[in-house]
Amino acid sequence: MEKLRDKRSAPLGPSAGPQGTQLFSANELGQLAVEAGPVSSGRASVRQPVLQGTHGLMAGRRFSVRAGRQTIGRRDDSDIVINEPSVSATHAWVMNQQGHYVVMNTLSTNGTFVNNERVHEAVIKHGDLIRFGQAEFVFLTRESRRAGTVHAAWVIGAAALIGLCAFAAWHYLG
Repeated sequence: MEKLRDKRSAPLGPSAGPQGTQLFSANELGQLAVEAGPVSSGRASVRQPVLQGTHGLMAGRRFSVRAGRQTIGRRDDSDIVINEPSVSATHAWVMNQQGHYVVMNTLSTNGTFVNNERVHEAVIKHGDLIRFGQAEFVFLTRESRRAGTVHAAWVIGAAALIGLCAFAAWHYLG
């Protein structure tokens, strides 16, 4: 944490919590997110779910969730590293328990939230919003349909219906 203090002004508040989590301004959090390391670009599936950032500089960033237990935190040796000061060094675990994914808070200072409810442990499913400190993600087990794909399906369906109506009118009137 000393390395972070050398790079910017002092944090907004004193060190807090057993893991030394500190409070920072939104601008400082944004700068840290820019400096964060590489992220997964994998597609979401039931076998390979992803946590995808929902806003700010984390928006669109994806972290693959593997089977078994993974640690989520600020430490470099975490399975999913979220380089953001509001995230504790060892913030939470994500576990696959008999095909169900569970998130468990591990005494983090700023808490773990599922759909805006603070949790100690919760089963998570596709579309749930999960927040570790100020870092918010959506849990995805499948890719959503793209708007263009849905739009194209409607256009094709409408064209087929118009063609069918035109054929019926020609057949009965002709």
